Amino acid sequence: MEYIAKNWIILALIIVYVGICLGIGWFFKLKAQRGVKEYYIAKRDIPGWVVSLAFFSTFISTNTYIGQAGTAFSAGLCWAWVGVFWTGFCMMTWLVLGPRMRNQTAYLKSVTIPDYFDFRYKSSLSKSIRILSAFVIIFATIFYMAGIAKGCAHLLKSVLGVPYIWGVFLIIFVTCAYTVWGGMYSVLWTDAVQGIMMFAVAIIMVLIPFIYVGSYGDLMTKIAMVDHVTKSGKPMGDGLVTFCALVSFAYILGIGFSVGMKQIAEPRCLIRFYSIDNAKSMKFAMIWTPVFLGISMVCVMGLGALVHGMTSTEEAAFLVKHTDQVVGFMLAKFNNPLISGICMAGLFAAGMSSLASVMLIVGTALIGDMWNVWKPMPKEKIVPRTKTAIWLYCIIVFLVTIKPPAGIVELTAFAGAVFAASFFPAIFGGLYLRWGTGHAAFWSMLIGIVSCTVYRELFRTKIAALKNIHEIFPAFILAFVAYMIISKMTQTKAPPKEHLDLVFGDGKARS
Repeated sequence: MEYIAKNWIILALIIVYVGICLGIGWFFKLKAQRGVKEYYIAKRDIPGWVVSLAFFSTFISTNTYIGQAGTAFSAGLCWAWVGVFWTGFCMMTWLVLGPRMRNQTAYLKSVTIPDYFDFRYKSSLSKSIRILSAFVIIFATIFYMAGIAKGCAHLLKSVLGVPYIWGVFLIIFVTCAYTVWGGMYSVLWTDAVQGIMMFAVAIIMVLIPFIYVGSYGDLMTKIAMVDHVTKSGKPMGDGLVTFCALVSFAYILGIGFSVGMKQIAEPRCLIRFYSIDNAKSMKFAMIWTPVFLGISMVCVMGLGALVHGMTSTEEAAFLVKHTDQVVGFMLAKFNNPLISGICMAGLFAAGMSSLASVMLIVGTALIGDMWNVWKPMPKEKIVPRTKTAIWLYCIIVFLVTIKPPAGIVELTAFAGAVFAASFFPAIFGGLYLRWGTGHAAFWSMLIGIVSCTVYRELFRTKIAALKNIHEIFPAFILAFVAYMIISKMTQTKAPPKEHLDLVFGDGKARS
């Protein structure tokens, strides 16, 4: 009773929020079960403002609001440059890829990213590309989901004292429930609600250190020269406000590119273009999605550096080595149940919006792009088996998250690097290069995932001089160059001209 009396406001707000998400999932349950197109892409009839908020809330997860925000505690205010890169990639995604992705996938009747590769390249390796791309999704998503669940679980532990393992269980399986019920309908509409909450919470969180200390001037004076130490025990001094004094720009560039490029290569982001209803909605989303993202990044990415103004020397010595716990510490130290409850609901929204999207993507990859390609099944069995696959995959992620292999930032960045290196050459080539071939797409994808993993495990983590040179750079360059060279070498295996004319809008008008 004492626990409830102390935390009832936070608990009530979280329960209301979770209830809304589950209610939306249940509301769309029958609509989503009408067929594969309804369950996988919401029948392409979602308004632009919903897709815009959904894209923003899906890309910006607890990995950002907790992991990236906390990293600024050890990196300083210069960590905000990561957010600048991300906003740039968001603009590129909507201006360069979005319109073509929507048009081509509608013409090809594509409902997943892997089947887009299959239908677009129309190659003897098309089925192999589809299965390989599904495997890339399943492999990379484990690390990404583990990072999200880890962040939410630490937050529950810091603010409410919920044991870590129970926090992991709750965030994964509550999200799984509404995703399984409503498919893409519930994912997009809950994402829109979550996007509104996340935008407001980003602004609230950045104000907390200023309110706690007293004013803007007082806080900036405190962090301009601190007696706190770095992970290695060296004095920070004025490092929090000096450009790249605490972290190399090469590392900032690596995280900025590896995570930012997920927007132009990761299926959970690209699939948003499938569901948008018309060109007018696309224009709205093209303008407002970067705005939502950019403002949130300004508020969140330097937050950890500001939290130094709220910490003692002893607290800072602990947090600099456990940056995933910085945001939870901030809320606990501020000790305002209403603000903590609102922020907790918003941070849960950040995690659940991304988890729901990747859960659905994994389910469609396992069933629609692997099992159904290997052994075709009746259409009426695809959706039920997709739901089962989502539940089983969530169990695997739960087990991995109990003892995650790395911190939130590194888990997210590795997943982003795998997606960018493996998928971007094939996606960009499919959308813009008529001469791109299926053989090039397959081999660049394979080179991307292998080089990304090998470089990280055998070079970056073993050779000190390469520690700050992220795997995204060598893997992306190798994969992109391979796509270009192999495409030129395999022109005899390119799709028929008639097919390309229709895909690129050069032939008859599309139906």
